[in-house]
Amino acid sequence: MGNSILFSSKEKAPEQIIVGINQNQYNERIKDCEYSKENSLPTKDSEAFYRFIRSELMDYLEETYRLSPFKTIVGNTLTANFINYFLIEDNPGFNAFVAINPYYAPDMPALMHQKIPTLKNENRFYYLSGGNYLSENWKTAINGTNELLKTANNPKFKYQYEFFEKSNAVASIGQSIPSAFAFIFDLYSAISKEEFDKNIKDLSPADAIAYLENKYVEIDYLFGSNLKIRESDIFAIESIILDKENGDYLKNFGEMINRLYKESPIGDYYIGRYYETGGKFKLALEYYKSGYMKLPEGDPNADGYYENIERVLKKRDGTYKD
Repeated sequence: MGNSILFSSKEKAPEQIIVGINQNQYNERIKDCEYSKENSLPTKDSEAFYRFIRSELMDYLEETYRLSPFKTIVGNTLTANFINYFLIEDNPGFNAFVAINPYYAPDMPALMHQKIPTLKNENRFYYLSGGNYLSENWKTAINGTNELLKTANNPKFKYQYEFFEKSNAVASIGQSIPSAFAFIFDLYSAISKEEFDKNIKDLSPADAIAYLENKYVEIDYLFGSNLKIRESDIFAIESIILDKENGDYLKNFGEMINRLYKESPIGDYYIGRYYETGGKFKLALEYYKSGYMKLPEGDPNADGYYENIERVLKKRDGTYKD
């Protein structure tokens, strides 16, 4: 819950409802999550627990809370094997899976590997962790599963493996959760330097604007979060709009900002700059003045913004000198 609150407050993940299932009242955890030694599939008791989660619990949550379509399931050791039954079913019941120190049933890695190529329509995220604190057989099973999963050739299957060299079984839970959040909700976060360098810096202005708009369409589709494009993300692509193609896309950029932030002077500034660059000083003045009027009284940027108006007036009257 602490990680959920922290990630949400820093806009690194959407707000989440955390649901815990108490399996310790009568030590029923093993019975709930056991598997058949013949085929690695659920036993009669674990099948009942599976149906409880898939139907009763999820139906209750859907009826009681306002949920997004995106759901994550987390397990540790034995339950980290159990969560995979929701992955290998015909229609996976969850979008993201966090398997911490999984104690895999013998056939589970192969069942997962067979399922992955058939995944379509929606992305499925899978985070797997283990470490040196596990027994050799346990480590070997997890590492072998990693080798199998990382060969899966399906762009809809998003996978990350983390091996903790120096940790212990308890600490690894606290380490895995934020790592899994960062991986699963990477798209949701504001544009980082890594994302900019990898995906954006070489784009044309038109493609940079399209990338930004598509990013938020995907956020809405995947997480059900109808976010307005963050101002920080707008400024992240500013250099591309200014530096490439002689500012031809300044007007498009400004119009996008005005749609999102009507009370901000920034959109008018970029449109004004577009017309000023093109020598259309009357239109440039209109937008610079419009932006100036949006500044609150006493704004420290007011004098600097008004310089745009003075500069264009001089250009219009033929008295401006560089």
